[in-house]
Amino acid sequence: MARLKVTQTRSGIGGKQNQRDTLRTLGVKRIGDVAVHDDRPEIRGMVRTVRHLITVEEVD
Repeated sequence: MARLKVTQTRSGIGGKQNQRDTLRTLGVKRIGDVAVHDDRPEIRGMVRTVRHLITVEEVD
């Protein structure tokens, strides 16, 4: 199964509460934090919610 590497590139300050909550759920708290997750529909949905605040790469 593929894995996704999520890196926070922009701050969640000033964003909507659900976007800040999604960043926390993804496991990134500050700019530069990295989290790796399985590529699942739930994670893809969270990534879509905060796509303007993070970068995503596929990792094997």
